[in-house]
Amino acid sequence: MALLTGCTLAALGIYFLNHAGMVSGGTVGLALLLTRATAVPFACWFVVINLPFLLLAQYRLGWRFTRRSCLAVALVALLSQLLHQTVQIANITPLCAALLAGLLIGIGLLILFRHQASLGGFNILALWVQQRFAIAAGKVQMALDAGIVLVSLCWGSLAVVLCSVLSVVVLNLVLVQNHRPGRYQPA
Repeated sequence: MALLTGCTLAALGIYFLNHAGMVSGGTVGLALLLTRATAVPFACWFVVINLPFLLLAQYRLGWRFTRRSCLAVALVALLSQLLHQTVQIANITPLCAALLAGLLIGIGLLILFRHQASLGGFNILALWVQQRFAIAAGKVQMALDAGIVLVSLCWGSLAVVLCSVLSVVVLNLVLVQNHRPGRYQPA
């Protein structure tokens, strides 16, 4: 149930970003950029981009984590496609979409991280860096996400890109504040 909840929240956040013409960081942002540049749907790009990272996960983070992450990637791909086909938003401002997407994806990732799963890609790399070097996953994720958002300047207006940045900051603040070793442990 936790994987389904986390994936549903993340997919809904991705839907808001896509609808508003924004991106996120990581493989989600890269898949959104490639979707805009090609006729290939987000779900396909998201799965393909994540394959090498899932191999890294199996090698570095174990089979259990990798199996759950594969399931999460597949669920987000499926749910994002279903949302695209079944939900219509008449109007949402970029600022509102950015805040909602950042919170939804951040909480979705937090749930997945707490249940030994991720959405692949940079999440896996960020978790591995946290385990190996004790650098907070949210900080690593934010640095990687910044690169993806900067590339989005090629496709979007400055206002939309700034809203994308806000979304990434909100997403990563959720992770920085809530995904730390020892957090939510019984006293």
